[in-house]
Amino acid sequence: MGKHLFRSSPPPEKQTAHQIIAETAVQECMSNINTVISKWTSLSPSSDAHLFSTNSRREAEEFVEAVRHLHSTMHRLSTVNPSSDKLVYAQNLMQSAMNLLESEFHRVLKENRQYLDPECVSVRSYRSSRFTVSTPTSVSDSEDETFHEENAEEHRFSGGDSDAMDDLKMIADCMISSGYAKECVKVYKTVRRSIVDETLHGLSVERLTLHQIQKMDWDTLESKIRSWLPAVKLAVRSLFFGERLLADHVFSSSVNIAESSFTDIAQEGALTLFAFPENAAKIKKLSPEKMFRFLDMYESLANLFVEIESIFYFDSTVTVRTQVISSLAKLGDAVRFMMTDFESAIQKETSKTPIAGGGVHPLTRYVMNYLSFLAEYNDSIAVIFENWQMTSPESFAGGEEARPEEIYSSPVSVRIAWVILLTLCKIDGKAQPYKDVALSYLFLANNLQYVVVKVRSSGLKLLLGEDWVARHEGKVKQYAEKFEKLAWGKVMTSLPENPAEEITPDEAREVFGRFNDEFETAYRKQISWVVSDPKLRDRIKISVSQRLVPVCTEFYEVNRYGLGGNIRYTPEDIGNYLSDLYFGSRGSGSVSTKGSGSGSGSSTTVKSHGGRSH
Repeated sequence: MGKHLFRSSPPPEKQTAHQIIAETAVQECMSNINTVISKWTSLSPSSDAHLFSTNSRREAEEFVEAVRHLHSTMHRLSTVNPSSDKLVYAQNLMQSAMNLLESEFHRVLKENRQYLDPECVSVRSYRSSRFTVSTPTSVSDSEDETFHEENAEEHRFSGGDSDAMDDLKMIADCMISSGYAKECVKVYKTVRRSIVDETLHGLSVERLTLHQIQKMDWDTLESKIRSWLPAVKLAVRSLFFGERLLADHVFSSSVNIAESSFTDIAQEGALTLFAFPENAAKIKKLSPEKMFRFLDMYESLANLFVEIESIFYFDSTVTVRTQVISSLAKLGDAVRFMMTDFESAIQKETSKTPIAGGGVHPLTRYVMNYLSFLAEYNDSIAVIFENWQMTSPESFAGGEEARPEEIYSSPVSVRIAWVILLTLCKIDGKAQPYKDVALSYLFLANNLQYVVVKVRSSGLKLLLGEDWVARHEGKVKQYAEKFEKLAWGKVMTSLPENPAEEITPDEAREVFGRFNDEFETAYRKQISWVVSDPKLRDRIKISVSQRLVPVCTEFYEVNRYGLGGNIRYTPEDIGNYLSDLYFGSRGSGSVSTKGSGSGSGSSTTVKSHGGRSH
């Protein structure tokens, strides 16, 4: 019995060939890795030498390959001999290797911030973008690609390691495949998120609440909008695009890790950036003059929307895409509100004071300048005004003018045409206070000409069409003809229908005296009148001159010797005086009773005025 109690333990089992081979492989990997770790962890902290650098890149690649090999041999050894002591040593060594890789990963990220600047990354990696394969739309068109290629040299790295992106990818691949993805991603997110935050701060992007924005005065808010406009383009096309490229490159071995890294790094900043327009659009004091800043924001977001969708196409970034859509919707609401307010302001305009000289009314200038600017946003307002029904007054007195909705199919064209028609009807009413009917027609001609010129010289022509321009140019001509008839009719009829007909000297003097009186009256009255548009001014003066001067000249030539001292001025003088008209208050309102003719009539009845010759 005692024999059995004190029996010795059985000898250890003899290792199999597979176990021996596995342990030998692990031992060889450990030896290689341990040499590298000892070398690079024993350096002085002030040393400029690093494992992942230009001078030691081959060694770094071999080290990474050795770590991968160690990981695979450890797996093989754990399969054939899970209780092997070498597994414990190998695991400790693997931890040391991961610590070195993690340290190098952090260093490469920090020391190469300039080279890994999102703009540099986006330019350098544009053509080989790894995420374009998995996204439904490309980030930019061929024109943008040309721009990036042509400007790539401007963004070449001038300091640091030109292989930084590939080094980061090599380290990340190794750490992820070795089971250390969490440590790698943590370092990456920490460094890159700080870069995103700093970049947005440098672009003056602030985290502003709705309450903070609503408390701002308009000048302050407008200043922030002006800062936001270039910031959003740079952020999308450089910052977020570059971060997306970098994350996809570094973590190309794992789509899920690339997605989560990019989302955690960029999403918060993107939401801050894209929420600003929505909050700005919710301010309580919206007014027509503020519309164009909101259209600027709408246009910027709309133009960037495809790129934003491509960059933030992950399911995890759906909140970013949703925020952009929400901001566009709120900006559209704000624009429609301000447009309605603009139309209402036109309807409520009640000024009664006639414009001096029959010039262009401030309402006409304001409306047409406003609409001209609005037309520059044609693509944006086409979307904003789409399906926006306009409530046009049923009893609208448009005269022979067809209702815009009967002419145009585009909601934008209908709305623009309605606003102009409304303005012109207001101008018709403002012509009534003029006591001189001729001046009222000059006022109408001036204002309609201003409208036509603005339409023809701006994007409004594309919205309203050539037919609209031609119709209203015809109306200007009608107004001008009525003006000429009323303003110069008495002057014209003061001369005989047949100026060559022989009459007595007394009759000739009587006719010329009557002509002098009517011309002086007309000139004195119209010297303060104005025709703002140079072409219309010349057209009116040429028309009057062509009707008046030839008749006057013929009558003068036939009867000049019988007129005696009744020649106050010759036909040439008349042309000079006509050329001086319709510049507004420049004239003195008087004509000389002594012309350049040979007569010796009195020169004291009316103050002298120097006529200008063309």
